[in-house]
Amino acid sequence: MIKFNKKLIVGAVFLSLTFTGCNEILDEEPRSIYTVDYFNTADGINQSIPSLYRHMRLLYGNGYFMSNCQNGTDESTFAQSADGNFRELDMSGNGNINAATFPTSMVWGATFPNINTANGIIERGPGFGVAEALISEARFFRAYDYFMLVQTYGGVPLDLGSGELAFNINPTTTSVRNTVPEVYTRAVFPDLKKAIDNLPVNPRVTGGVTKNVARLFLAKAYLTYGWWLQNPNSIPTYPETPRTDPDGRSAQYYFQQAYDIAMAGITSPGPYGLEATFYDVNEGSKDRNKECMLYADHTQSSTFYNEGDPTGFGSGWAPDNFAAWMQTWNYTAIKSSKTTAWAASDIASAVQREASQPLGRPWVRMAPTIGVIKNTFADKTNDSRYDGTFVTTYRGNWQKNGTGLTSVPVLYNANNLPVQPGGAILSFLNDDSQMPNYPSGAGQNGVGAGTLPGRADWVVAPNGISRIVYPGLWKIGTYRTDDPNGLGYPNAGLTRPFNVAKFSEFYFIAAEAAVKGASGAMSPRDLINVIRARAGKWRFNNNGNVPYVADNSAQMTAATPATITIDYILAERSREYYGEFYRWYDLVRTQKWIDYSKTYQIGGSSYGDHTPQTVTRTIQPFHYLRPIPQGQLDAMQVSADIKAKYQNPGYN
Repeated sequence: MIKFNKKLIVGAVFLSLTFTGCNEILDEEPRSIYTVDYFNTADGINQSIPSLYRHMRLLYGNGYFMSNCQNGTDESTFAQSADGNFRELDMSGNGNINAATFPTSMVWGATFPNINTANGIIERGPGFGVAEALISEARFFRAYDYFMLVQTYGGVPLDLGSGELAFNINPTTTSVRNTVPEVYTRAVFPDLKKAIDNLPVNPRVTGGVTKNVARLFLAKAYLTYGWWLQNPNSIPTYPETPRTDPDGRSAQYYFQQAYDIAMAGITSPGPYGLEATFYDVNEGSKDRNKECMLYADHTQSSTFYNEGDPTGFGSGWAPDNFAAWMQTWNYTAIKSSKTTAWAASDIASAVQREASQPLGRPWVRMAPTIGVIKNTFADKTNDSRYDGTFVTTYRGNWQKNGTGLTSVPVLYNANNLPVQPGGAILSFLNDDSQMPNYPSGAGQNGVGAGTLPGRADWVVAPNGISRIVYPGLWKIGTYRTDDPNGLGYPNAGLTRPFNVAKFSEFYFIAAEAAVKGASGAMSPRDLINVIRARAGKWRFNNNGNVPYVADNSAQMTAATPATITIDYILAERSREYYGEFYRWYDLVRTQKWIDYSKTYQIGGSSYGDHTPQTVTRTIQPFHYLRPIPQGQLDAMQVSADIKAKYQNPGYN
């Protein structure tokens, strides 16, 4: 493993990071550093438990991990301002993924230090009388981390230097990778099963793990392992090993286990459940709701506990939550005019940066593909999920403090029509039935948007979105309750929690397992229709910025195919979880990545470029595993041939 330091244990794992944004957890005393000796006390064991929650911030809410999970899939591509951290993962000839690629190294770097922390709690906790319920929180996170690792890299080491699943305090410069079946059957499954037995039904602290959280991940791990055993498209694994289970169980056994455990989660929900509408799940004022089972937490009330200045200029680095910036285009470039003359002195930016869920800080690093807008979210009338996922209307906020335009009552926009504060300045159309009159280049509005007769808002049709102008990502956008000047703190890191697991996924796991042959009380169609019925219920319309109550559940469930396929489940998963770091893992699990992502369409990187370009990706079977990070290889003091064998094939 990476070289261990006896005083700091696994590098920087304990550097002032033993807390989350949850106040109940934060009642435990944070310390600036944890030594090996600190694990020789009950206080040390108890105080190390919050760090297990904290490490999720290194991944979830991190814009670079978002790139790892979405760029290169059918959901996303790189945007105009992207660097290599986004272009390389697009798989479209803008650089190659290798051992030095940062986003693909993130899981490795975030999880192994945490695993060793969990090892210490599990190994030494019983000797100090620490309750098994607390130790099982460590079991959960050790299993969670190994599950992330095995999905990302294949087989990984169970021995960090002091023995298999043992707390390592010894500097070591060697490492041996276990096989995929060994990781699942020796680490992931046993820890999660014990966690289910010993964790409470209700969380001991806000956001704490429970029986049902452990059930969700065990069901998903069984499902994923079943796919791995089955290997329908002959994707290679590494280290090389037969696709057989050590206990002689079949893929079908694991699919049935996934179904049964997911159904147990549904029928014994504890404090969790589905929210009434999709909008309720993702609207900022309802964060930490009953559907959100696990999240990387943040707070706007304390710089110390937030691990970042909640009112300053966000770092764009972990542990900040800044993923929403990646798919936010520079909407402040939209131009309006104080008069119909459009003289240079009259031109103004009607949409200013604001710390509100539709806006926030633009980074222009990622963009949705045209296929997402047109095909994945084809039904924008009955299904609320397009409206509850994207920002499709940018509204004037020039009257707010700090803009210099507070006394201007009206601005003039498309077709020289007046717009009042709160009015639509630029809209993305739902379909291509109307062709906007686009200008040449950036045009009068500065961003190349078009016009339609009688409309005061600039418009862009789905076929006209590009790498520089595209719908933003509302569902994970900025939300704050402190607003000192009308525009809040739009450049600060987000203080919302970033959701890691939702109750709704029980239905998807059970449905997928049923499609793979599992049997039970609910069919795949029954399960998917629970989600689709909820998607048909509206209580607010983001596009119109107005309350909107409608129940299209009957239309949604009637439109569900009689026979559910894996392809249909993947389409539903994208509609439900777009932008939430699921997609690469979903496509790798089901071995559909090449099929779904080999081509995509998007406009160019210049304002006014509305011509869809078809882009071809090169995705090889070996890409289904990410490369072992260069930092790991550099830390190993072994021969070159051993290092070469340690690396996943295709990346040497």
